[in-house]
Amino acid sequence: MAKKKKTKVVKIQCAFCHGTGKDPFGIPSVLSNCQCCLGKGWTYIKKPYEQCSACHGTGVFRDHLNCAVCGGKGRVRKYNFEKHEDGIDPHTGLPDISCYKLKSV
Repeated sequence: MAKKKKTKVVKIQCAFCHGTGKDPFGIPSVLSNCQCCLGKGWTYIKKPYEQCSACHGTGVFRDHLNCAVCGGKGRVRKYNFEKHEDGIDPHTGLPDISCYKLKSV
């Protein structure tokens, strides 16, 4: 039986709220917790990871929305993928996870 390869999970600062745990835009109030990290200021991601190409690592998309590709983390798990375009669907203008395609081997 083959051994399962363990992936390392690391704790990273929430890109959306910059580690404050509060909604950076004060929606619906300045006391509101961050919707991405749920008020913790940090989140977990599996290694290896890279900067999200849709939000360019900010976790924010179009003013007050959290990025749909990375979920506001600012980073995405790095698979054997190659990025193309800028991570934005040209038809909708929204983040598009299909901007990652498998590399040909």
